[in-house]
Parts: sequence; structure tokens; C-alpha cells
Amino acid sequence: MTQPSDLLPKSFRDWFAARGWTPRAHQLALLEKAREKRSALLIAPTGAGKTLAGFLPSLAEIAALPPAGPKGRGPHTLYISPLKALAVDIARNLEAPVAGIGLDISIETRTGDTPAHKRQRQKLKPPDILLTTPEQLALLLSGSDSGRFFADLQTVIFDELHSLVTAKRGDLLALGLARLRQIRPELRAVGLSATVAEPDDLRRWLMPQAVDQPANHADLVTVAGGAKPDVTILDTETRIPWAGHSAVHAMDAIYAAIKASRMVLVFVNTRSQAERIFQELWRVNEDGLPIALHHGSLDVGQRRRVEAAMATSSLRCVVCTSTLDLGIDWGDVDLVVNVGAPKGASRLAQRIGRANHRMDEPSRALLVPANRFEVMECTVALEASLTGAQDTPRLRTGALDVLAQHVLGMACAAPFADETLFDEIRSAAPYASLDRETFDRIVDFVATGGYALKTYDRFAKIRRGKDGLFRITHPQVAQQYRLNVGTIVEAPLLKVRLASRRSGGPIGMGGRVLGEVEEYFAEQLAPGDTFLFAGLIVKLEGIRDNNVVVSRAEGETPKVPAYNGGKFPLSTYLADGVRGLLADESAWSRLPDQVSDWLRIQKEASVLPGRDELLVETFPRGGRFYMVAYPFEGRLAHQTLGMLLTRRLERAKLRPMGFVASDYALAVWGLGDMGRAFRLEKPSVGELFDADMLGDDLDAWLAESHLLKRTFRSCALISGLIERRHPGKEKSGRQVTISTDLIYDVLRQHEPDHILMRATWADAATGLLDIGRLSNMLARVEGHILWKPLERISPLAVPVMLDIGKEPVAGQANEDILRENADDLVREAMGEAGDGL
Repeated sequence: MTQPSDLLPKSFRDWFAARGWTPRAHQLALLEKAREKRSALLIAPTGAGKTLAGFLPSLAEIAALPPAGPKGRGPHTLYISPLKALAVDIARNLEAPVAGIGLDISIETRTGDTPAHKRQRQKLKPPDILLTTPEQLALLLSGSDSGRFFADLQTVIFDELHSLVTAKRGDLLALGLARLRQIRPELRAVGLSATVAEPDDLRRWLMPQAVDQPANHADLVTVAGGAKPDVTILDTETRIPWAGHSAVHAMDAIYAAIKASRMVLVFVNTRSQAERIFQELWRVNEDGLPIALHHGSLDVGQRRRVEAAMATSSLRCVVCTSTLDLGIDWGDVDLVVNVGAPKGASRLAQRIGRANHRMDEPSRALLVPANRFEVMECTVALEASLTGAQDTPRLRTGALDVLAQHVLGMACAAPFADETLFDEIRSAAPYASLDRETFDRIVDFVATGGYALKTYDRFAKIRRGKDGLFRITHPQVAQQYRLNVGTIVEAPLLKVRLASRRSGGPIGMGGRVLGEVEEYFAEQLAPGDTFLFAGLIVKLEGIRDNNVVVSRAEGETPKVPAYNGGKFPLSTYLADGVRGLLADESAWSRLPDQVSDWLRIQKEASVLPGRDELLVETFPRGGRFYMVAYPFEGRLAHQTLGMLLTRRLERAKLRPMGFVASDYALAVWGLGDMGRAFRLEKPSVGELFDADMLGDDLDAWLAESHLLKRTFRSCALISGLIERRHPGKEKSGRQVTISTDLIYDVLRQHEPDHILMRATWADAATGLLDIGRLSNMLARVEGHILWKPLERISPLAVPVMLDIGKEPVAGQANEDILRENADDLVREAMGEAGDGL
């Protein structure tokens, strides 16, 4: 094996020795790869020195460079981070080896928070190492001087690569990497990751791909070992809630864990949960411990102050969301608490790794399930963490709206030949299968807006010149592009407005505003649906501009109750594990007595499904008829299934009134006896769940819902069709929505196969609808549906039934109401056997 003396300069070896360290094998391996000019993916456990391994070759190479000439030189190394905070943290951590070795190397960050004057200075006098984000890379590449700026680039490092490549940001970054390779063909790419399910996907992403050739892969360097994490599930004598996501029952236990630790990160899945848990911890914080809050909606100054306080060990606890998931090295964190179910094995591994950020010390974590189904999910996740199982998503196909944005960015940089750009784009792994017709339609879209919009000059951003090259139509196009670059579209809030109705006249918009609701919830509703909001039962009259117009619906049962859960989808890996745990009675010994007893009573009162079976229960209650199904496929797939099932039940004249979906189950209720209908096979339960619902029923629902319009809005913003930001001003969400809704209506009527409509359907299928997962589930359970007619609610149905009509209001009153409702339902479902559960 190559010795450190062969790969590291003496000053570097001395620095390691002064600290009693020796370079690890994987750090030497990356030095050797750099010497051979080879790209590589490093997969190593948390605390193994991945970051130093990634940067050591660059530090050694820069140290050996002659002094820059009077014109200076461009960056030697580009570091791309998924988070601004991670870039700042890495810059701070690199200061120690650079100063300790005595290197004259400049290292700077460039993020959205970097002042404009500093960004401008960086373009004139770049640092040796530039730490930045995908959006800033796109901006730099769109500049007319990008060729000069990156002329000396040798290495690009992608940190937490698994989190970068699974969304549209990764598509934009892959296209940026392809352009960097056009500027610097010998560019070396290094990927760093701790959690990878399919390493070959990331190895392929790092390398240029050739048409009709076998996949090109980067070299792989892996690090075995690392201390196994010390993970436990909270064992509490307190009764575990049946439903809900607040985990208020566990606050005293979480506080005790904080008191017994040096510094604790409390992870939750949503910003609203973070606010709630933060408040609850301060409510029990009788010792006045310094407890802080960190999430993406907070002002950047406040986030940086929290990060600085963590770095100096001034805090005992930080309640946070995914903003602190990745790679940040807070050395004094000795415990991670995950409140609620983790939703993914890899996400949990990432979070656990924030504690004891050292390879040879076990990371300590405490899982705090908020309800009983989450106990089962946490149990499966715990086993995954002990075996090192990963469930990061597979590499995605590149999005077309992102491609349109990139094409415009390349035109801003310099005139391009379409043939040359097409070949460049296909070298990026997510776009390797892009066909020429689709590419030409994207270029035409950027040039004209498409057939239905080409008479409007404002959509003409590029045009082909006499030399055959495409160039921007006006310098202002480049300015607009740079103001709107990126793929992150914040989910807007819609005002819920009580409609005014003049005597005998139509419903108007003049009523008072009740509050705001997330757009994703409103877009699932159709006119006439009822839901709870601000203590009222209201009926949707329509969505106009950015207003959800409603009227009072006194005395009616809400049709689609508001969902108050986590934002992350349940991974297929954990979902399969929960189904397996449910079906394997011998494994219930790993569960708390409260939960295992619940499952045993369910087995006696109804039935428990096998791993690949779908249990469907029907029962009457309170003058209505209920159907509860247990697919365990995640909330998004269940919501789509609920919408489609209610359409079918309506056609069968079973008068469905509404449904509610959780990550684990789906409940539908109505006035028609669904159990009797199944018995008479009008329809049969198999016909109701037939996969053909994903055809005409899906099309009809989408046609009358607002979901596609909202998805189109996002695609229109990313593609550059509509620009939210203008010099000195910004369009309101209402203005953007009006613009995109009008264009959507035009395209749907006159050009339904428009390239952006195609992008919209693709987004809806993989995002809010989760059609692919629903389709796989329906295929899996075909011929394996267990229908169980019951006379009363089953024990397993209690959690999802508690979600019916639940007002998403934080506070002790809501906890008390939930507990009272649970007591009533448990007595009904289990009788005396449920006492104490």
C-alpha cells in the first residue's frame, strides 16, 4: 500500500503527527485517486474524516502551486453543499488544518446570504477554494466570464451527495457539472456520503455518460467499521397516544434526557412541530437550561447565532428540523432525540450521526414515537440502524422544467449551437436518455414559449441567429434569469376567506379572512367539500386567485379533515418493515406491552393482514358506515387513493361523505352500507380497489381539482416561463398564481401536449399524488385483499378514526379532547380488554 510519505508533503505529515494522528486509509486512497486524476465516491460512516479526506488532495496540490501571476487565477477546488449552514461549517473546520500546516490558501463561502459586494469581488479575485451551493454554481455558469472564472478548476467536491441528487436541485447540479466539464475536460469529481442505498447510482452521477455506451462509473472508496450506534426507543409508563404527532406525553422524559447530557439535538419533521416542542420544553424547563430553536423559516441572523452558540458549547439543547440533518460537525452533541417516526432509515442514520461526530465512538440516539403506529415504525427503524440498512431514493430522471432553466442559463453565458448543447446535456446522468425531439421542444419553449404562446414577445427569450447559434434576445433576459435561478419554490399559503352573499345574489369575495392554510391541503379539495377551520365547519365554494372561498356549513360532518402530520413520506423500506412486524406475532415481544396487547386484541376482534395482504374492514357507527383500509404506503399515496375510492363509491350510489388518510391507514365514511355492497358484490371489494382507477377516474379527478394548476405554477416558475422577481420588486403570490392559471387554461385548451404540461404531469405523478407507489401497491394486493365485516370499530382502526374531524389546533385543550375521544373509541373497540391501554 502507498505510504503517507509518498502522498503527503512533510508539513502535512508533521501536522498529523503533532496531533497524534495518522492519515486514515480512505484519506490516503483519495490522495492516490487524485494523483491518478480519477473521480471517486467516498462512502464512510459519520466521524470518519470524510470532509478532510475530500479536501486533503486539494490542499496538497494548492500548496505546491507557484505563486499566482498578476492576473491571479481561478478557483482550484469547488465545494458544493446542500445547505448554507454546512458550507459555513466546513469553512470554519478547514481553518484548523490550513492554519496548523501554515498554508497560504484562501477559502471563502458563496451562498445566498453572501453580501453582493463580496460576491462581485470573488468574481474578480476568486479564492483557491470556493464553498457554495447549487444555485450559486448555476449563477456563476450563466456569466459571460464563466470560462475565465473556472479556467483553473481541478476538483469539484459534492458533500452529502445522496441528498443533492434526489430532487430538482440535483438535476440542475448535474447539468452544471456537465458544463464544468466542457470548460475543464479533465475535471475530477469527488462525492462524499455516509448514507447510500445504491452506490452505483451516485458513481454514475459523478461521471460523464456517453450515448449508447455502458455506464461510466467513478471509483468507489468505502470505509468499513465505525462504532455501532447506541439507539433506544423511549420506554415510558405514560400511556402512548393513539394518534397525533405532538409527543406531549413524553416532554418530561425528553427534558430529563437533556439534563443528563452535555448537548442535545431534538429533531422533528416539520416547522410547526419544532415550534410546539420548543414551547413545551420551555414549559417544563424548571432549571432554565439554554434551549434554542433552529428551522428554515427563522431569520438567517437568528439561525447563525444559534449555530455560533452550538459551536462554543453555550447551549444544552436545540430543537430543529432537517436544517441540521446533514454533515454539520457539532462535536459536543452527545445525544440526538428524534421526536416522531423518522420516515426513512437513511434519514434516521443521518440524524443519529450528529451525536458524537467521531468514527470510533457510538452515536447515542433516543427515538420518541408520538403514537402507537409510530412505535412500530420506530422499531423497524431501530433495527435498520443496527444493521446499517439504507433506503435513499434511486437516481431520478432529469426534470424538463429544470432543463429549460439551464438552456436559458447557457444562452446567458454565450451563444450556443443546439447540437453541441444537446450532447453536453446528455453527458449528465439524469439526462442520459433525453431524446432529441424533447430537447428541441425545450429549446423551442425557451425561444417562443411553445406553439400556443409564440405570438407573445415576452416569452421569446432566445432566438437563432444567421450563424445558427442561439443567443438571448435582450440583455435584460440575463438579468431576469439571475434573479430567478434555482429550483426551490416555497409552498405558498392561501387565505381562507368567508364568502359574502348578498340577498338572493351570488357568492362574492367580500367576507372576512379566517386565516391561512397550506396550499397542498386546499388543492386536494373539490367545490362542496367541507372541512374544519378556525373552529368552524366550512364548505369550499372555490379557489379564486390566492383565496380559498368558503361558506358556513353548520351541522355537517367535515368531509376532508385537515391533516396535521409530518411532511416526509414514509419510505417503502420502513413501510414494508411495519407490514412485516404487524404480520409476525413472534416479533411483538420487541414492542411495549401497550402496543403488543393492542395487536393481540385486534387479532381476536378482527384479523391482522399478512405482509403482502391488504386488510379492509367495514362497520357501522353513529348512523354512518365506515370502511378502513391499511395499505401502509404513506400519506400521499393514501390521499390519492381516498380521492379515487370516493369517486367510485359515489358512482355505486353509496353516498360517501369523506375520507381521512394517515401514513398507515385510510378511512372512508358515508351514508351507504359499504359492507352490504361488498357482500352483494355491488361492487366487490376487489373491483373497488382495481388498478384501473388510475385511468379515467384519475383523469376526471385531476380535471376538476386545482392540483395540476398549482403544480404547473411550480414548473412555470422553475422553467422561467413566469418570473417572480424583477429588478427592485417581486410579484406577489397572487400575481404569480393569476399569471400561471391563465397560461394553464390556455395550454390545456389549445396545446395540451405542451412541454410544460408534460413536466406538470410528471411532477404530480411522483410528488403530491405518488401514483407510482399507489400503482405498485394495487398490483401487490391484487387477489390478496382481506375484507372483514364487523359490527363495530376495530382496535386497529382507532388511530385513523381519531383523525376524523380533528381540528389542528395546538394546545392542552386539543390534547384533552383527543384523549377523551380516544377513551370513548377504545371502550367501543375493545370493551373491558382495552382498560389500561
